[in-house]
Amino acid sequence: MHHMTLAEIARGLADKKFSSEELTKALLARIAQLDPQLNSFISLTEELALSQAKAADARRANGESGALLGAPIAHKDLFCTQGIRTSCGSKMLDNFKAPYDATVVAKLAAAGTVTLGKTNMDEFAMGSANESSHYGAVKNPWNLEHVPGGSSGGSAAAVAARLLPAATATDTGGSIRQPAAFTNLTGLKPTYGRVSRWGMIAYASSLDQGGPLARTAEDCAILLQGMAGFDPNDSTSIDEPVPDYSASLNGSLQGLRIGVPKEYFSAGLDPRIAELVHNSVKELEKLGAVIKEISLPNMQHAIPAYYVIAPAEASSNLSRFDGVRFGYRCENPENLVDLYKRSRGEGFGAEVQRRIMVGAYALSAGYYDAYYLKAQKIRRLVKNDFMAAFNEVDIILGPTTPNPAWKLGAKNSDPVAEYLEDVYTITANLAGLPGLSMPAGFVDGLPVGVQLLAPYFQEGRLLNVAHQYQLNTGWHTRTPTGF
Repeated sequence: MHHMTLAEIARGLADKKFSSEELTKALLARIAQLDPQLNSFISLTEELALSQAKAADARRANGESGALLGAPIAHKDLFCTQGIRTSCGSKMLDNFKAPYDATVVAKLAAAGTVTLGKTNMDEFAMGSANESSHYGAVKNPWNLEHVPGGSSGGSAAAVAARLLPAATATDTGGSIRQPAAFTNLTGLKPTYGRVSRWGMIAYASSLDQGGPLARTAEDCAILLQGMAGFDPNDSTSIDEPVPDYSASLNGSLQGLRIGVPKEYFSAGLDPRIAELVHNSVKELEKLGAVIKEISLPNMQHAIPAYYVIAPAEASSNLSRFDGVRFGYRCENPENLVDLYKRSRGEGFGAEVQRRIMVGAYALSAGYYDAYYLKAQKIRRLVKNDFMAAFNEVDIILGPTTPNPAWKLGAKNSDPVAEYLEDVYTITANLAGLPGLSMPAGFVDGLPVGVQLLAPYFQEGRLLNVAHQYQLNTGWHTRTPTGF
């Protein structure tokens, strides 16, 4: 049963080939057997999962239906789940049990999903390798010596290893799409405001967005359907009707205009990945798409702008973790200042401390205009580039990452080298655009992804292109050896 996609599970449950309870027990046993190799989970929720599975079976017995009713998933461990540890991969929140459910968790529970657990992640979503977690690094199931990508590496590794069919994730600068590329999955970052951030512990509030990680575009459509929608609790949520994402999957690509930015093919891109990108372009041309070279001239400025804006927002958001109200508190503080200093110094890991310090510096009175304000101006230029491009094309295509997954520890001593791996993904977050990564081949036995970007609220178009591509290629069907 573990090889079934979310869509296949929905059909199997509807046809009464198995029950949600049977499926849940099988996957929990598989997680217990295989996850020690991967470290993809922080917490398992067996009791909750079995009770939700029984409830889903009862709902089906009473005549209810739905693609997510009885479907097992997991949540990235920054979505608050009532009464269950929500750690953000940090010692700071190791003892925190959320008093409420995040909107995403509540919506998916109402749709009938079964929560198997909370997945591992880079601490407070800060990282591209899932090595900064307080609970240890996550391993890539395609090669256990390599990283699975971050910060949603736990969700990606668990889905790729067939421990469950799909999982929630979040994307601040590529943290859904990059792990999807590294683990041979499909990952979708929706338009900013499409999915509620209420109850999603913030890293950078103007960049964070929740989305699905699954094996196919069809599965991402199903999970996004349950996640998306307006939320009055979230001031950044946009009141825009949610289309039927599954209904648009089978649309023709005839005449679809696909733009390929010339800036994507610079010296920093592995030539083997460039070849796979060109192969995917040819495949889409066979399906009727029209290819056009375009330019995104301000892309070169995106990384420095992002690594000013995101740490600035992080320094503000993480100021609440002070050892006073909740979370980690140092032992025997001498006074209030000592409490603050030691609680934060002991509770936060090195990467989080680095970004807090950078952010606080960029926001300081003497440097705000020189750094933060200029970064926001660059952000506008990046958005303008995309708006101009989408006057000419319907979709933008390129590599998801410049390189395949690197070895564990290879970039630990050089954080800037790790930051540069986000060069193709962060522009979508700066502009608030939807982006999708889909499997496109392998380099040295490691998966490679191709990224698609679309105008605002065109997630359906991204899913349509990816689904048609997957109907005509087999990359997404490959399974890592041993799993």
